[in-house]
Amino acid sequence: MRALGIETATSIASVGIVEGDRLCAACALPMPGSHARTVVPLIDRALADAGMGLHDLDVLAVSIGPGSFTGLRIGLSVAKGLALAARLPVIGVPTLEAYVHHAGPRSGTVSPVLDARKGEVYAAAFRWRGRAVELVSAARATPPERWAASLRPPCTLIGDGVDAYAECWRRAVGEAIELIRLADLPPSGAAVARLGLARLRATGADDLATLEPSYCRASQAEERRGGGS
Repeated sequence: MRALGIETATSIASVGIVEGDRLCAACALPMPGSHARTVVPLIDRALADAGMGLHDLDVLAVSIGPGSFTGLRIGLSVAKGLALAARLPVIGVPTLEAYVHHAGPRSGTVSPVLDARKGEVYAAAFRWRGRAVELVSAARATPPERWAASLRPPCTLIGDGVDAYAECWRRAVGEAIELIRLADLPPSGAAVARLGLARLRATGADDLATLEPSYCRASQAEERRGGGS
């Protein structure tokens, strides 16, 4: 089966196409602003590199968070639009789980930390068990100091939260922690595609009408509404 994966949770947009375990195409582009002008050209490029069209795919997989609110909305909107046009099923893939799969097996815990702004990170913890990934601590938005206090070596941190709060992690765990910056290991659309295929086989496609991003905290609009009630 062939899957196209869309990853827009961080400042680096990534698209990947896989057929089973085989990587057919992958491309990425840093975009500090909006991904609105980036995602569709990346998809077109990946399809061209793979020698495919949309109708050659079996499923679209899309990263659903947590991460950039705007980036997640753009990625999901594009996935839904393409799914309707090509009559393809869509799978929502948890961003942090796909990121750990992309990082590959490591000893101890692997913790993606994405900069959530407002002095917080989106964080979760996983552990590799053979070829499978086990959830240790569910995704949440939390101050980096609080997350750092929960870390136990050996552990690996990945993501742009590493860049933003490197000293915080070092103070908490010292040299017994591996820090991998976003530029050295960005999230991967191909990893989203692979995990999407696995989830499709296990649980089937998501409902296109009800699939929404998983933000892990209220948006600014929701916070304003809550403050006024």
